Amino acid sequence: MLFVFIMAAAIWFFGGVAGMPRKLRLTLLGLLYVAVLGVQLVFPEGNPLKEVTGGSAALWLILCGFGVLVFGYRAGLIWLRARASGPASSLPDKPKGNFSETELNRYARHIVLREVGGPGQKALKDAAVLVIGAGGLGAPVLQYLAAAGVGTIGVIDDDVVDNANLQRQVIHRDADIGMPKVFSAEAAMRAQNPFVTVRPYNRRLTEDIAADLIADFDLVLDGTDNFETRYLANRACVAAGKPLVSGALSQWEGQLSIFDPAQGAPCYQCIFPKAPAPHLAPSCAEAGVIGPLPGVIGSMMAIEAIKLITQAGTPLRGQMVIYDALYGESRTIGVSRRADCAVCGGQGAPL
Repeated sequence: MLFVFIMAAAIWFFGGVAGMPRKLRLTLLGLLYVAVLGVQLVFPEGNPLKEVTGGSAALWLILCGFGVLVFGYRAGLIWLRARASGPASSLPDKPKGNFSETELNRYARHIVLREVGGPGQKALKDAAVLVIGAGGLGAPVLQYLAAAGVGTIGVIDDDVVDNANLQRQVIHRDADIGMPKVFSAEAAMRAQNPFVTVRPYNRRLTEDIAADLIADFDLVLDGTDNFETRYLANRACVAAGKPLVSGALSQWEGQLSIFDPAQGAPCYQCIFPKAPAPHLAPSCAEAGVIGPLPGVIGSMMAIEAIKLITQAGTPLRGQMVIYDALYGESRTIGVSRRADCAVCGGQGAPL
């Protein structure tokens, strides 16, 4: 019997020295026990192998019963302690209501704000926001909405990352050149905040999908660079009764407003009834744009979206902010609905 104990000690000790997992060493000890018990039951009395391994099966059966009692007692104690003390601190985060400990810590600076608090952060978590465009304006909008904990963020864009984008579209990296912008942005948002759901749509916003797509979201942020898409987004939002946070920029100047006829504010087409001639509104590629400007306007768009979701402060309904980066000036002008607007005329109550 001593021989068996020496073998067992050797398996445990040398297995540990060799880096063998504890579970595997226990398995080998179990196999050794089964082999010894088999020798005791199969081999005849007086057999040398049977004598050197104890000479009787009864001793090994008694030892097995004692082991079962010890392990059963230990397992019972562990179970009782677990019930008494609750989950161990080493376990992964468990949700407290609708937030895990990690999320509560992450959004703590929001939660202590009187205007946001716990209910506001919960509203952000429950919100679904669609961002049209993952370029200059879309980049900071997507980053800050993800960081703020907006639960579901959709992004639609049919463009790919180009080297010329990286001077201002800070959500994309050099390694992303050639990748569809929505997938590059999705990867960056997931890396920033794994608690949000990102829905990428690698296509252009068109008339046949606009209504169904916008119906799935609570509000829309328009960061596009062409009037065709802006007018389409505006029509779809007016029809769905969804607020549209819209930004635009060129060279050193940017502007933003919330177009929301359902709440008495004008729609985009109230302010811009017709698209200007191409030479009067050149694209960023033609006219240029200072790199940080999209970050300024896009961040302001994200703030307006957060205000709408949390019902904090006074959103920019019926107002347009114009920012001149070259001279460091900002001004706010009033804007109003037009009764003869082809898109929203007669809808909503005046502000």
